[in-house]
Amino acid sequence: MSIKKLFDLTGKIALVTGGSRGLGLQMAEGLGELGAKIAITARKKNELDEAVAHLSGMGIEAYPLVTDLQDPSVAEPTVLDVIKRWGKIDILVNNAGTTWGAPAEDHPLDAWNKVMNLNLTSVFLVSQATGKHSMIPNKYGRIINIASIAGMKGSMPDTLRTIAYNASKGGLVNMTRALAAEWGQYNITVNAICPGFFPSKMTKGIFEILGQEGLTKGVPLGRVGGPEDLKGACVLFASDASQQITGQCLAVDGGVMAV
Repeated sequence: MSIKKLFDLTGKIALVTGGSRGLGLQMAEGLGELGAKIAITARKKNELDEAVAHLSGMGIEAYPLVTDLQDPSVAEPTVLDVIKRWGKIDILVNNAGTTWGAPAEDHPLDAWNKVMNLNLTSVFLVSQATGKHSMIPNKYGRIINIASIAGMKGSMPDTLRTIAYNASKGGLVNMTRALAAEWGQYNITVNAICPGFFPSKMTKGIFEILGQEGLTKGVPLGRVGGPEDLKGACVLFASDASQQITGQCLAVDGGVMAV
């Protein structure tokens, strides 16, 4: 098979949670450019409408789903909605997430639960429903979890105090490995992308506090992530070019984890 064919996503159906802006929209663009139809979720209808218009302008067929994945009851209906529309889900990008900054000794329990519910529990529930209703019966699937380098190490307290976020992303890293081991028998690959610092609504505060110089200190490539920097990794894990890759966690961080 030619390399172009291995990366071709024509006829594939992708679900991208948190896909209306930021990293989620960037990855939706990449998958759509290679031929996939894209379902995107978000809480705000106006942001979803803008994202769909943007993707449509690129020639990408997109379907918006107004969904708050903090509510565990919506995961399965969301998955079933996509399957009802397009018959299957080949690619799942678990991107929706949140964070909370507070010293560990004062971290509110309700904030801890909010972070865990979205960053970890919703990923499990959406993956579970997608596997059960589409990927396992079809003996095919590509699951891509968006973790973080914060899930692979701690953070210096003068930079970040995000114990719940770090813990949730660390859990997601090992959920990726565990699910890859369990679902490999169904020809489902499960991998994680672990971004470093990227400009987004969630990271706006830390960008304002540390600035460009503070965020690139100790980064071998000397830059933060940009609007094209997750597309390649996402397309690789979503395509048949990665059919022998599963249970892996790829840092996209300018080299932070290498030093």
